[in-house]
Amino acid sequence: MTQTRIVLVDDHEVVRLGLMTLLNDQPNLRVVGEAGTAAEALRAVERLQPDIVLMDIRMPGEDGIAATRQIRERFPRTQVIMLTSFADDDLLVRAIHAGAAGYVLKQVGNAELLRAIAAVARGEALLDPATTARLLARVRDQTRQAEGDVFCDLSEREVHVLAEVARGKTNAEIGETLHLSEKTVRNYITAIREKLHQNNRIELALFAMEHGIFERVARR
Repeated sequence: MTQTRIVLVDDHEVVRLGLMTLLNDQPNLRVVGEAGTAAEALRAVERLQPDIVLMDIRMPGEDGIAATRQIRERFPRTQVIMLTSFADDDLLVRAIHAGAAGYVLKQVGNAELLRAIAAVARGEALLDPATTARLLARVRDQTRQAEGDVFCDLSEREVHVLAEVARGKTNAEIGETLHLSEKTVRNYITAIREKLHQNNRIELALFAMEHGIFERVARR
C-alpha cells in the first residue's frame, strides 16, 4: 500500500504527539518528521521530501504562512495543509495566496482532518466547512464584477461544477451530486481553472464566491 508521507509542524510538542498518534494509526499515512519552527520545517521538507506538511500558522519567529510560501516555491510537489486554532479570514486568504492546499481548524474532529488529508493527497484542495461559510458571508458584501465578464465563457455544466467546488465538495462528492465520474469532474475543473485564470482549487473557489456563483446558479 502506498503511504502518504507527512511532516508535522507545530510549536507545541503535545499537539505534534497527538497528531502523530492519530496519523500513524492509519495504514495509508506515515509521519516521517516533525518541526517546531518555520526554519526547522524548511529543513525537514528539504531532507524528507514529504507529500504533505501539516502546518501551524502561529509559531515563534517566522510564521507558518511564510514557511508555506517558501516550501511551495522550493518544493512544489509537497502540499501544505494549514492546521490552526485561528478562524481568521485574513489569515485564510494569506495562506491561500502562499500556496496552501487546505485550511483546517484544530477544533474539527479526527474524521474531518483525515478527510482533508485524503483530499489533498488526491490532488484536491479543501477548506474547513465552517471557514468556508464565514468567508462566503464576508465576500457577499464585497464589490463584484459584472456577471457577464466573469462566467460568460463557462458552459452551464461548468457553472454547476464550479458552484460545487465553491461549496468545498471533493471531486467524488461533486460527481455524486451531478451524476458525473470523478475523472469527468477533474477534467471540468481543469478547464474552468484555465478559463478563469486561477492557479489552484481554493483560489478558484474564492473567486467563484466573490463573484456570486451561487446567485448565478439560482438564476439559471
